[in-house]
Amino acid sequence: MDLLDPLLLARWQFGLTTLYHFLFVPLTLGMALTVAIFQTTWFRTGNVKWLHLTRFFGKIFLINFAMGVVTGIVQEFQFGMNWSSYSRFVGDVFGAPLAFEGLMAFFFEATFIGLWIFGWDKLPRGLHLASIWIATIGAWFSAYFILAANAFMQNPVGYQMAQDGGRAEMADFGAVLTNPVALAALPHTLSAAFMMTAGVVISVAAWHLARGQNQEMMRPALKYGLWGMLVSFACVGLSGDQLGLVMVQTQPMKMAAAEAMFDSACGADASFSLFSIGTPDGTGEIWSLRVPYLLALLSTHSLDGCVEGINDLNLEYTTTMFPQFADQVDGNFAPVLWVTYWSFRWMIGLGAVAALTAVVGLWLTRKNAKREVPQWAWKLAIWAWPASLGAILVGWIFTEMGRQPWIVFGLMLTQDGVSPSVPGWTVLISLVAFTAIYAALAVVEVGLIVKTAKTGPEPLPDPDAPHPSQMSVEDTPTTVY
Repeated sequence: MDLLDPLLLARWQFGLTTLYHFLFVPLTLGMALTVAIFQTTWFRTGNVKWLHLTRFFGKIFLINFAMGVVTGIVQEFQFGMNWSSYSRFVGDVFGAPLAFEGLMAFFFEATFIGLWIFGWDKLPRGLHLASIWIATIGAWFSAYFILAANAFMQNPVGYQMAQDGGRAEMADFGAVLTNPVALAALPHTLSAAFMMTAGVVISVAAWHLARGQNQEMMRPALKYGLWGMLVSFACVGLSGDQLGLVMVQTQPMKMAAAEAMFDSACGADASFSLFSIGTPDGTGEIWSLRVPYLLALLSTHSLDGCVEGINDLNLEYTTTMFPQFADQVDGNFAPVLWVTYWSFRWMIGLGAVAALTAVVGLWLTRKNAKREVPQWAWKLAIWAWPASLGAILVGWIFTEMGRQPWIVFGLMLTQDGVSPSVPGWTVLISLVAFTAIYAALAVVEVGLIVKTAKTGPEPLPDPDAPHPSQMSVEDTPTTVY
């Protein structure tokens, strides 16, 4: 292995920066909705505890949003620096959704976040509430345009090849925006984002309740997080099922790699391994716990359905579909199997662990519970955030690694997308620099969020104190920072 291989280093750098940026994306999508819901509850009930919860979780939202913006800018530069061949190939197609994301959705979102931050004592309460809801919708639109661009890499539609054959050109913008992969990925991404956000709310509330702090505010926050975790987990499962059906239709190799299934199978033979000792490699695994029919049911919604295996797909790709690429990949179009096989299971397993903490939490905090919640339960609940975060990260790894060896499925191999004139040593320097900078940013980010979480919300006023909406600017905090 050449340690100065530009392709290897460029892939590591893009993977590092993308995964780090993705730490902030789901929390932004989910926390914006959470803050909007809390503020709406305060607006409708007038209960001041919801105002304090709005401001408290609003701080976490803004810290996360700022870091997401900073790390997201790096992604744009990498397209031109390390992946210029790829950028030239897809630039005519990617330009439109990325422009909509940057010039419309992001600035739309950022503008109303600014109004929300500085409008506490300047806007009428209804308009101020509307600003956070509009910012939330803007964040979701921003996510969709990014997903539409990514969906083109998974399932290229709405394009035509240029006469010179060197690039894809936009032919149907509507087809790009309504790509089946994007339509299926949006609800799955939003559900997973809210699940992760619910994990944050659970973890923060459990930390305070374990110490007997801010109980009047943290108990309803905990209930919100626990129910939000269960509802979003169910939505993740339902939307993931639909995304899986689309994946089988557009990228059957990814589904075969998720099971590491080499030979095509139907019905009972199309089983799903819940767990294996070792990664299946086509020669038979040491031991595997399998569920008959399950892979057929997941892939086709039929117990008698057939699922194509890696060997048959390689033969089809090599002889009929993509023979022009066969020599470049030595006839093997499958991704790295140990990554896809185990990331698929870690995604499901970590999500199930997070949901299990919610089930236990709801049982222990039910209205007719006669005993206090034991300390071990609070410690378990604090892991709701790491578990849900881990699930969404490995899920993204599966999505992107499962597409390999393609950078644009069926059109361009990843090895053909790297910049031809950029030497490996320059990529290595930027990789080391980004790793060091991102490590420092991670310390700052985690430190700010943990400090904010431990500080907790502002204390509730005395029962006889005037309502915050009647208090002057000098008598009550008016911002979320």
